[in-house]
Amino acid sequence: MQAREVTTRELKGGGFLALPDGSGPHPGVVVIHEAYGLNENIKDITRRFADAGYAGLAVDLFADRIRALCMARYMAGLLMGSVNRYGIDDLKSALTFLAKLPEVDAQRMGAIGFCMGGGFAIAWACTDSRLKAIAPFYATNPRPLGVAKRLCPVVGSYPENDFTAHAGRTLDRTLAQSNIKHDIKIYPDTGHSFFNESGRAFNQDAADDAWRRVVTFFGEQLGKK
Repeated sequence: MQAREVTTRELKGGGFLALPDGSGPHPGVVVIHEAYGLNENIKDITRRFADAGYAGLAVDLFADRIRALCMARYMAGLLMGSVNRYGIDDLKSALTFLAKLPEVDAQRMGAIGFCMGGGFAIAWACTDSRLKAIAPFYATNPRPLGVAKRLCPVVGSYPENDFTAHAGRTLDRTLAQSNIKHDIKIYPDTGHSFFNESGRAFNQDAADDAWRRVVTFFGEQLGKK
């Protein structure tokens, strides 16, 4: 594996890039952090994708910005549910950066996001046909939910003991009605951020199962050479 920091000269906000061994081209995945920012947990997830054969790029939506102002804008976008919310353009730029790397196959691109990042992943996928699969974790839905008819295949993971469980069930029904391939699972006896190893709500069994589902689903939708 090759891993390095992406500077703000290369990409607005910078990020963290992890590439698998071998020349590729590899499928690519953009990793979108939760409100904690681009921390070691998110970098570890990005490395796990590289180990699984994907070029992973973790974005940093807070770098070179006033964090409090960014959070206010991001939360306003989540509450309004707009698919064109503040931050989406940064994600599109990140995907463009990743797609241009010689090690990456631009036709096999996906995204994963957590909490705030999960909501971003869903909203973004409604506006960017380059995404072929997404994996939202404990995410909110865009409004009106009818925009979900534009979504690519979705593998979603939601905790039962959290307000986002309802969003997961609603998204499940909507995707089924639109005949969009999906795998939505609500994990019993879990709380928000159950996938975050550094958090108090971390649940090993749920996290292991969710990761297995994501890798399997992405393998089906994005493939690996």
